[in-house]
Amino acid sequence: MNGLVGRSGPLTPDEAASGLRLGDLAPSDRPYLVLNMVATLDGKASLGGRTAGIGGRADRELFHQLRTQADAVMAGAGTVRTERYGRMVRDPARREKRRREGLAPDPLACVVSGSLAGLDDLPLLAAAEQPVALVTGAEGEIGPTQASVRYVRTPRDRAGGTVDLASALRTLRTEHGIRSVLCEGGPTLNSELLRAGLVDELFLSVAPMLVGGAAALTIVAGAAALPEPAELELVWVLEHEGELYLRLRVRHAGPPDHGS
Repeated sequence: MNGLVGRSGPLTPDEAASGLRLGDLAPSDRPYLVLNMVATLDGKASLGGRTAGIGGRADRELFHQLRTQADAVMAGAGTVRTERYGRMVRDPARREKRRREGLAPDPLACVVSGSLAGLDDLPLLAAAEQPVALVTGAEGEIGPTQASVRYVRTPRDRAGGTVDLASALRTLRTEHGIRSVLCEGGPTLNSELLRAGLVDELFLSVAPMLVGGAAALTIVAGAAALPEPAELELVWVLEHEGELYLRLRVRHAGPPDHGS
């Protein structure tokens, strides 16, 4: 695969997603949180209900390399079920990269679930090496799993949702030592995080295709618009075979860039 092309020349996905040191940017009360999403030119975040048909080879490689840069990888239960998540970092070379960057070889997989329903048959929970945190406002527990599972319990949030995400992130920071989180959606979870002011950056791959229709969600979806538009500033943009790869920072996030 030819390299990604940016203003400073070609980069491999490995080089683009190395040394980001996201944890160094964490505020004192929660992890530094970045979204990683893919979308079409008309803003659709899925094709046939899944993301797999949108991004190309470079997007998939960058997706996996970004998983080497955070203490935890977060996703909503619906996304985890639909995409059939398994062990977050399967490649031994990528686990070794995490060690070189001062991280645990396997990131904590954080699954946000309002009810804990429909999780028992996930490949993620069958991976004995994978630590998992179920972030929920529900009581009770799921059945036995091969994965090591812990629970991050939260009250219901003030906006009427089922999980208080601000409380969950505080707990991940103070009780589990999580300084950086890579969130992979879905769109509803993205909306809730943005609404609560908890998103610091966005990595967005833009595929040169149009989908159309009203069924497919955009990367931020919810019953209501955000209270205020989230303003972002461009950190860098890369290109490969017509696909664009953008790193953007939410303007409330003030610390200087320590990454590429």
